[in-house]
Amino acid sequence: MRVAIFIGSISDEEKMRPCSKVLDSLGIDHLFTVTSAHRTLERTERLLRECEAAGCQVFICAAGLAAHLAGAVAARTVKPVIGVPLSASGSALGGLDAMLSTVQMPPGYPVATVALDGAGAKNAAWLAASILSLTDPELAGRIAAAREGFAKDVETAAAKLGNKG
Repeated sequence: MRVAIFIGSISDEEKMRPCSKVLDSLGIDHLFTVTSAHRTLERTERLLRECEAAGCQVFICAAGLAAHLAGAVAARTVKPVIGVPLSASGSALGGLDAMLSTVQMPPGYPVATVALDGAGAKNAAWLAASILSLTDPELAGRIAAAREGFAKDVETAAAKLGNKG
């Protein structure tokens, strides 16, 4: 397994499923599981150790509200950690709380922070893939091919739209 995706609650699954789908599309073996920085800290620490022993190279952590999961993982590994802040029901701040919790890490314990929710889930996978591609030329080629496909999609959409004004 090259990437571990940790979500803080099962209610986060729908928002983070796109992350797993991107990794699948790129052929990146990964774990997708629930663990909490607060409710199951011992589980989080055990999973982290097990993942590292299994060769995990990048951790993606998604949580809402206080969103301490990415920070808790970053405090316990030197591997790259990518944080995905999530908007959570019951939050009056619409995800801003999670964004600030994820981005405000002390020096020496970085968490690369991406956008909220589904867009962030996808970009977390793409960022993890980019990190892995540093030592995997075949993966770099798959990323480049996907980006070429994105560009073709834009050209196709532009052609369909034409010069309608």
